[in-house]
Amino acid sequence: MRLFSRVSAPLIVMGALSLSAPAFAQDATVSSNPAAAEMAGQLGKNTITVGLAGAYLPDYEGSNDYQFTPAPAALAYIDGHTITYIGNRVSVDLIGDKANRDWDIQAGPIGVVNLDRTAPSRIDDPRVRALGKIGAAVELGGYVGIGKIGVVTSPYDRLSVSVSYRHDVTGVHDSGIWQPSVNYFTPLSTKAAVGLFATAERVGRGYARRYFSINQDQSAASGLPVYNARSGWKDWSVGGLATYSITGNLLKGWKVVGGLTYGRMVNDFGDSPIVSQAGSRSQWLSALGLAYTF
Repeated sequence: MRLFSRVSAPLIVMGALSLSAPAFAQDATVSSNPAAAEMAGQLGKNTITVGLAGAYLPDYEGSNDYQFTPAPAALAYIDGHTITYIGNRVSVDLIGDKANRDWDIQAGPIGVVNLDRTAPSRIDDPRVRALGKIGAAVELGGYVGIGKIGVVTSPYDRLSVSVSYRHDVTGVHDSGIWQPSVNYFTPLSTKAAVGLFATAERVGRGYARRYFSINQDQSAASGLPVYNARSGWKDWSVGGLATYSITGNLLKGWKVVGGLTYGRMVNDFGDSPIVSQAGSRSQWLSALGLAYTF
């Protein structure tokens, strides 16, 4: 379930959007809108968001068979710093953003547990099952980014760009992964918000060999042809997120959260028989669930 972390991103969209709403505190409607006034009073305060969604995602990275799985997530905003847990991914923003509400500079560590093809019994395609089990890879690294508040639709929206790098420290694929991302979030009211994002991944030779190449023994066992994948851009994806508060507002109480992502496997990764013959270059990911902010 390598893409699990990307699927479960909608679960914490509410927490991410709450960090982009400081303009509510300056809006003229605050004085005449009790809900907006309450929300403005909560800005800058420490919050924790926890949630659980049902995610629908491919059996493995590049599969055309899908399965449902639980997708837990949590986000903590403490003294201007953000700690994010999404499924098999955790990151920490070490640069506080309390001093400047117009710009958000981001930098910190990131860790991912790559679970792709760690449980062959959950893969429907017998050819891919026959390729064998791959151990869980622990990928550690860091990220940097910058966000601007009030850029497109209103004083409340937020546009951010970031890039992360992580490297396998367990020797499973022993290579690095670069991931640039662009995110846009905007609150529609004190109760609703939506977002769009785009991201891509460039991986090293070890990653390509471990997850997308097929050696002679694997070919004999699976019936798929021998294939040697090279490093490069692996995929790109675009998606949308939405949340609606059913108690309280965007910064407090229960919310419905959901998201849909379309991804495309490219280059040697899309051409690998694991994808082109046993799976699909097109990858759909979705999630729907509940989150609570307190």
